Amino acid sequence: MGKIWNNKNLQTIFEFCDGYKNFISSCKTERECVNKIREVAINNGYKNLNDCIKQGIKLQCGDRVYASNLDKCIFLFKIGTRPISDGMRILGAHIDSPRLDLKPTPLYENSPSNLTLLDTHYYGGIKHYQWTALPLALHGVVCKKDGSKVEINIGDNIQDTVFCITDLLPHLDRDHSKSAESKINGENLNVLVGGLPLEGEKKEPVKNNILKILKQHNIEEDDFVSAEIEVVPAGQARDMGLDRSFVLGYGQDDRICAYTSLMAMLESNSPSFTQACMFVDKEEVGSQGASGMQSLFFEDMIAEIANLLGETSHLAIRRALRSSFMLSSDVTAGYDPNYESAYDKNNDAFLGRGIAFNKYTGGRGKSGANDASPEYIAKLRALLDEKDISYQLTEMGKIDQGGGGTIAYITANYGMNVIDCGCPLLNMHAPWEISSKVDIYEAYRCYKAFLEME
Repeated sequence: MGKIWNNKNLQTIFEFCDGYKNFISSCKTERECVNKIREVAINNGYKNLNDCIKQGIKLQCGDRVYASNLDKCIFLFKIGTRPISDGMRILGAHIDSPRLDLKPTPLYENSPSNLTLLDTHYYGGIKHYQWTALPLALHGVVCKKDGSKVEINIGDNIQDTVFCITDLLPHLDRDHSKSAESKINGENLNVLVGGLPLEGEKKEPVKNNILKILKQHNIEEDDFVSAEIEVVPAGQARDMGLDRSFVLGYGQDDRICAYTSLMAMLESNSPSFTQACMFVDKEEVGSQGASGMQSLFFEDMIAEIANLLGETSHLAIRRALRSSFMLSSDVTAGYDPNYESAYDKNNDAFLGRGIAFNKYTGGRGKSGANDASPEYIAKLRALLDEKDISYQLTEMGKIDQGGGGTIAYITANYGMNVIDCGCPLLNMHAPWEISSKVDIYEAYRCYKAFLEME
């Protein structure tokens, strides 16, 4: 550990993580991530691929382009000197995180309490009880029938109001036969938003007062059906520990890999192989949908780029995908001494020891896993050792304890070499996750070296 935790590197590591904390504090939804990544990309010379297509602008070595889809995923490309059919160097992170989404008809007033709440549907794998008794924020967009949009961002400014899901006081919670998880099911994750009645209103007076407030922001109750509003923890990412060696923040799965991939992409040297950096949606729920990795959007964008490079044959596109090398940039479980029985000490990732590679993920017999080839792993080992980058070869807990998945198996379907590679976390999928600052910085160094790999 002393190799990477030393006074020479400390200031550089901490300064890099200050940028990371700002990113995850201001980008708590997929749309916010895409907007920020697109803004940063444009400021660094990236052009809109759609504009190049419409104007018939041919691409050449050194060109930088981006392509976004539904404002929920975005890809960056840096054109290399070699034909794209020779393959690419690809980083793939996801920018969705576990959370609560508002239902299409969410607002209701409870009788007889007259408390008004928002009904939610949880997204991704969460422990329900972890989302109670916390300050929460609302982020998202309301799409109106006239085509206009109302942006929602309430709860993260220190002057903002916040929201909360209530919990049962211990004095009335004597049912020891139930686990914490079973006591709070998904239908009970309702967000308290109001208790002040509208003067003179007899029927649902509190709800009507909330609707009056919403109308001041050009939002009608019917507009919820065409809204995308996410309930997320309120507050900023913070340094954690007396030595400030950790980051505590929401959405580190997987925005920790998104940020480090973005920084690596922006700062990598001019490539021989075309570089691609993917920031995708829907990984936490299986990668389906138009903005998920299972859509054909990535493949379509490769075809568009190949066309603008003059490689127009279908075979060139297939060769480009098959010949590529990819890091599926995703987090893994960090060893937690409070729950030793869930881990394999010899094979799991430890915080503060560098970036973690998972040859395979899946669960119970590698079900659903990509399984990286030993030849590819050997190539990466040689690269990382040459660059003096700290890394770990790991699994994800004991074999029969559980398991998890990433986007690696999807891109592996093209025949390319893929391996999972990211930072270990504590509290994964909880409202507040913990990462090591040194792992964040080593992830950035690893991704940059990979993009430049011959």
